[in-house]
Amino acid sequence: MAMQLGHVHIKTREDPQKVAKFYIDNFGATVKREIPGRGCQLDLHGVQLNVTTIIADQNHEQHVGIEHIAIETDDYAGALANFKKNGAQILEERVNNGRHVCWVAAPDGAQMELIEKV
Repeated sequence: MAMQLGHVHIKTREDPQKVAKFYIDNFGATVKREIPGRGCQLDLHGVQLNVTTIIADQNHEQHVGIEHIAIETDDYAGALANFKKNGAQILEERVNNGRHVCWVAAPDGAQMELIEKV
C-alpha cells in the first residue's frame, strides 16, 4: 500500500488571509486557490498547505495550529535575512549537527523550523 503526504492543514482563530500572508512572505508559498468563507490553499514548495478558520459544519472536536513544519534551504543566510526584514519573530538559532537551524514564530502559536541543507 503506497502512501504519501496529502496536505498540512492549519486552522486558526485569526484571519486566515493574515496567516497565509506569513507563509507567503517568509517561506515563498503561493496561493493555489481561495476557499470562500474559510481561507485558502497554498503551495509551499510542493506541499499543499490549507489555511482555514474553524469549520462550523464539522462534527468532531477541532483545534488550532500545529507544532511546526520544517523547511530545508540551500540559502539559510538569505532566508534568515528575509525573516528579519519581514519582522518575523526568531525564537531560537543554533547549529545542530553541523548545520544552521532556527525556529520562527508563526500565527496561532505554531512554529516553522528552517534547516540549512548541506
